[in-house]
Amino acid sequence: MTRVISFVSNDIVSDNRVHKTALSLIANGYNLKIVGRIFRNSKKLPDRPYDTYRFRLWFNTGPLFYANLNIRIFLYLLWSNVDIILSNDLDTLPACWLAAKLRKKKLVFDSHELFPEVPELVYRPIVRNIWLMIEKTFIKRIHYAITVSSSIAGYYKSNYGKRFEVIRNVGYFRNASEFKDISKDPDVGKIIYQGALNIGRGLELAIQSMHYVNHAKLQIVGDGDIYNELKQLTTDLGLESKVEFIDRVPLEELWKYTVRAHIGLSLEEDLGLNYQFALPNKLFDYIQARIPIVVSDLHELRAIVNQYRIGRILHQRTPEQLGKVLTKMLFEELPEGKYLYEIEIAAGELCWEREEKKLIGLFRHVNTSA
Repeated sequence: MTRVISFVSNDIVSDNRVHKTALSLIANGYNLKIVGRIFRNSKKLPDRPYDTYRFRLWFNTGPLFYANLNIRIFLYLLWSNVDIILSNDLDTLPACWLAAKLRKKKLVFDSHELFPEVPELVYRPIVRNIWLMIEKTFIKRIHYAITVSSSIAGYYKSNYGKRFEVIRNVGYFRNASEFKDISKDPDVGKIIYQGALNIGRGLELAIQSMHYVNHAKLQIVGDGDIYNELKQLTTDLGLESKVEFIDRVPLEELWKYTVRAHIGLSLEEDLGLNYQFALPNKLFDYIQARIPIVVSDLHELRAIVNQYRIGRILHQRTPEQLGKVLTKMLFEELPEGKYLYEIEIAAGELCWEREEKKLIGLFRHVNTSA
């Protein structure tokens, strides 16, 4: 049985893509382990059908963290029984590549985002240039790679001449009959954002817009760097009764919140190529929950909404305009049944059961290659 070890820099608890990839590989006969790290506030991992291991690191931020992470990954791989190494994102790639090279093992790289283009680096040119140098050094040397959108694949092809297989971060197909009896509050429109609470996610805008939406509540499910700032903004605006914060929950529990919502938000700002090219997994979770979406006017997000007609694109990023869009959807369009037919089509086409065929095809090719 082919042994695969997958490396991430998070604590594994809520990494949807890594979890789905693991389940698909196991179902197709691979022996898989996921290795991540553990934080002081990390939740206990639910039972999963694959092995996991989490490092405790000496540093949690900055260059020392990344050095510490890669040293631990490299040392772990020196003694591991492994056939294929799966590196998730650029921050795990140096150690994975070096260990694969030294031990003559096969390496697959999964780029979930354009790491040097994340908003946290946009205004830090020195740090960003270091990551660009790392990207340039290692991307040219990998042979098997996947990514989440055609735009990111185009970036790698244009800049490094490397072909990346596009495997979108879509969710498992859920038959609508499975949750048709789940009750949604008919008197209060529920708007959900799920995911990381970091800069550039449009969360401040979403909170401010609740001034202009009556009989509705915004649920923010997750945690991140700006959690405290968002809580304070909500208090300063006197919106505690309209904005509810729910701590990050395991993947197995997140669905309970998504399926009870009426509208899903993906309001990333135009802060570099990473967000312009992003196709967040929450977008596809909303679709499988059969709820319409409001998205930013960014390339990949806009393309999904225009193709399937499953929501609205926010062209003017003001609280008043977002409030108008949400109000119209909640109290005019949804009661009339708008979006139901279109979302059902999208759910059938944008599902992991289709995307995983490409994943398994790639791993079979890796497994049989010289």
